[in-house]
Amino acid sequence: MNTKKHTYRSLPINYLLYFLSFGMLVSCGKKSESITEKTPIALSYAKGFEIYKGEDFWEIQVTQGYKGAEKSFRYLVLEENSQAEKVGFDAVVQLPISKVIMTSTTHIPHLDLLESTEKLIGFPQTDLISSEITRKLIDSGKVTDLGKGPSANPEIVINLQPDWMMISTLGEDLRYLDLFAQAKIPAIINGEYVEQNPLGRAEWIKFTGILLGKYEEAVTAFEEIEQAYLDAEKLTQNLPKAAKPKVLSGVMYQDIWYAPGADSWGARILENAGGSYIFADQSGEGSLQLNYEFVLDNGLETDFWIGSSDFENLKAMGNSEPRYQAFKPWKNGQVYTYTAKKGATGGLEYFELGYVRPDLILKDLIKILHPELLPEYELYFYKKLDEGK
Repeated sequence: MNTKKHTYRSLPINYLLYFLSFGMLVSCGKKSESITEKTPIALSYAKGFEIYKGEDFWEIQVTQGYKGAEKSFRYLVLEENSQAEKVGFDAVVQLPISKVIMTSTTHIPHLDLLESTEKLIGFPQTDLISSEITRKLIDSGKVTDLGKGPSANPEIVINLQPDWMMISTLGEDLRYLDLFAQAKIPAIINGEYVEQNPLGRAEWIKFTGILLGKYEEAVTAFEEIEQAYLDAEKLTQNLPKAAKPKVLSGVMYQDIWYAPGADSWGARILENAGGSYIFADQSGEGSLQLNYEFVLDNGLETDFWIGSSDFENLKAMGNSEPRYQAFKPWKNGQVYTYTAKKGATGGLEYFELGYVRPDLILKDLIKILHPELLPEYELYFYKKLDEGK
């Protein structure tokens, strides 16, 4: 199954470095207890944030903003003419809003699904965005390219003066924490990537929905995704163990084989698809780092190889690392990659839409492993590698 270094799918090192580079923390504030009455709103799958609703405000607490986070972040979202107490929060957002900055491609589909794409005014490395709706904004000059990352261009962010800015972070870059706070730019940490339940990650659209003033729309969007996922999952629930094909995942980089840990998002969605993951006994929520001999012993006779980086064909894959050619899936042409859909400037839609649409990933995997269960379905993110010339 596919995984990113910090999300759990195997990637070539350029993608690993790219996604690691998204880290940036830009919020601050002293903690204090709110004296305003509020009611908790239950979440179904997500564990990294909590929602509370007051009479004319929302409070969001991000408890897992990044891996290993030792502190929580409290955000206040004020409805129009709200009289709620504003002291003691890491950021305060006043609705309605009209200008936002996103810093991860995984945030872009939230805007699209909530019909708020036109609010985007800034993004780092806009060529990574695949969304056709967003690309039209970019091509018309309405989205400012922030370069390699907002942390490298704080002056651009400050000049744009967004109503809020959403960031993903590894919790390591604190350089501009005070700067953005002093500029009165609400910097909101989105920790979706820490979630290891596929639907838990998708449920962060509710988080974005509150910030956009579109919570009910976000609930509706999520429930449709949830139902599609659960319906697909039911197709494989009664499969006997013998009917579950063995699946290899991962790629090598400098003699280390990177693959999803057994507790990761990638491994879980593969299990839901009716696959028998050969590293299911290797615990971990992130990427495993395995030696070739171990992988060879366990994966030589597997049935499928899923999430094999971004190779164009089997020949290119085999030429890049001759040891790949020893595995049965490579020999039999049962290797699948997540590169079926690319944006106009080369971004992979899998890394953009996939997190909020795990139902599509699940259906793709079921179609690959058990095609008889979805006879009319066509692969969306994945494609089978051909032999090449």
